[in-house]
Amino acid sequence: MELCQKNGVSYYRSELIPCPHGFSTRLGGVSREPHTASLNLAFGRGDAAETVLENLERFAAAVGVPASSVVSLPQVHGNDVIRVTAEDCGEGYFRASDREADGYVTTDPSVSLGIKTADCVPILLCGCAQDGTPLAVSALHAGWRGTVARIAQNGVKALNGLGIPSGQIRAAIGPAIGMCCYEVDAPFRETFYAAFGAGFLDGTFIATEKEGKFSADLTEINRRILMDAGVPEHAIDASAPCTCCHTELFFSHRYSSGKRGTMLSLIALQGEEMS
Repeated sequence: MELCQKNGVSYYRSELIPCPHGFSTRLGGVSREPHTASLNLAFGRGDAAETVLENLERFAAAVGVPASSVVSLPQVHGNDVIRVTAEDCGEGYFRASDREADGYVTTDPSVSLGIKTADCVPILLCGCAQDGTPLAVSALHAGWRGTVARIAQNGVKALNGLGIPSGQIRAAIGPAIGMCCYEVDAPFRETFYAAFGAGFLDGTFIATEKEGKFSADLTEINRRILMDAGVPEHAIDASAPCTCCHTELFFSHRYSSGKRGTMLSLIALQGEEMS
């Protein structure tokens, strides 16, 4: 994962993904509230709508896609992965939506898929032809509930359903809260053990010095879910920084006790410079 900057907008991208994509930071926007400064990409966080849309314009331009192409619906920590087309462009930003989704898949080059996070795990997938040509993309929001419900696996299955074998899928797991900062309790841990089993989770929960508390590694769990679904280990980039450790770069829900802006992860089959 590399930190890029374009026209003042800082974002992360992965060399593994052969199409326009990016994981936003909090840098490069026009938000002026202390808790949203400066690249807040979600409504309802204290910024005026025009501020959020200007931030979207800036980030989308940095990634190389039209802001009007972005689809990003309200998220509910589920595991549904819906297919979207050109008819859905702008939904969630430029026009309201009565739908909800935590995952998307598309084969339409005019669509950009957007996932909003501020500690949860953003996952971008690209399904390729044997020669590496991108054929379809997927974007997934994996909070802890989505992780337990294996939304990462459902993203792979959605690409499989389009005729793309798991071995031809490339994945990038973006900035999220790391094991260093994600402390959870015993019931939380047991929820994961009941869903996955101890062997699958080996090393992803470590007891802290506090009684009944554990450090959890959601990024690693999602990496293993992708591998379990057939994505090759070498085709998964999980090298992004911890959002809670680096609040100069990212919004973190846990660090800020919920008073924060929101980041966006984008992926598209084709960018403006390619059209």
